[in-house]
Amino acid sequence: MTTVMVASVIATKCRNGGNACAVLNWVHGLRRLGVRTYYVEQIASEHCVDEHGLVVPFERSANVAYFEHVMRDAGLTDVSSLICDAGERTAGMTYGEVLDSAEATDLLLNISGHLTLDPVMRRLRRKAYLDLDPGYTQFWYASGNTGARLSGHDVHFTIGENIGTPDCSIPTGDIRWRHTRQPIVLTPGSREVSPWTGRFTTIASWRGSYGPVQYGSTTFGLKVHEFRKFIELPERTAAEFEVALDIHPADGRDLDALRGHGWRVVDPRSVVPDPQSFDDYISGSDAEWSAAQGVYVATNSGWFSDRTVRYLAAGRPTLVQDTGFTRTLPVGDGLIAFRTLQEAVRGVDAIQRDPHHHRRAARALAEEYFDSNLVVGRLLDDAGVAA
Repeated sequence: MTTVMVASVIATKCRNGGNACAVLNWVHGLRRLGVRTYYVEQIASEHCVDEHGLVVPFERSANVAYFEHVMRDAGLTDVSSLICDAGERTAGMTYGEVLDSAEATDLLLNISGHLTLDPVMRRLRRKAYLDLDPGYTQFWYASGNTGARLSGHDVHFTIGENIGTPDCSIPTGDIRWRHTRQPIVLTPGSREVSPWTGRFTTIASWRGSYGPVQYGSTTFGLKVHEFRKFIELPERTAAEFEVALDIHPADGRDLDALRGHGWRVVDPRSVVPDPQSFDDYISGSDAEWSAAQGVYVATNSGWFSDRTVRYLAAGRPTLVQDTGFTRTLPVGDGLIAFRTLQEAVRGVDAIQRDPHHHRRAARALAEEYFDSNLVVGRLLDDAGVAA
């Protein structure tokens, strides 16, 4: 049986259901193919905090509690490990068990290069880097920033499907980037829909995990800079708009502006703290509307959100800012792209005119382009590993 070890961060991003879902998509997709799959995460002791953000011992941290909760719900308790520092303390599998598992692993799928523990890395025969932040990763690498953690991998994948093409301004350097997509494990229950009410939602971080990225003389903006371009959207349509938004109190003027223009803003830590609540929020929505990070848009990267994939799989039409994904994905039915406020307004009107058609088309698009069997299977083939 083929064995894959997936490494990423879940515990470090407590109460972030969307992030956990993005990671688990790959784990569940591998398991669905019959691959023996482990999930490993490392955390520094100084990042172990309680519910108030105060540093506490690993065993008493909110990180461990969240990790154990998510792994238990995902059925991964016996095949997962949260490793503190150099392995002195773990939650789930012991450090020795992780080392033994690494010896028997055919492929490491290292999401954003998060796994760096040398004793583990030395035991892994083949290592694949998975880039979920196209633009950030490559610009950092081109600038000599070692934070990208690209070295030491045998093959490199990115969800920026335009990287390496003439239409995309992201540098590839000396790395051959192979394209992949965000997978989704489809279930029959994803077809269930509720009566249409015209409620568009999304889950977002106002400024994201990283600051603006600069390359040469160009500075690439954040989601906040894109979102502001469309702040008048609720006033231009007959639909309702809600965003579960991670926004800092220092951005109070933006928050007031959003509400003043008709956006309903809710706290994602309360409404989507884990994978189940994240999926419930999407299923309780009629459709998605979302802007994208400035770097994804300006570079024409082809980035496509795992969150949007989950909306599509749930039969929820999506109206999302074009990052160049229209080069590889069909748009107009179920998935509508926009670059201007006027295009966003027309997209809302189009979905509102025939929501049931767009619901069916959304689900069909997820089945054809994002089914985990297809996406994960192709990644394994490209990585030189048989499922």
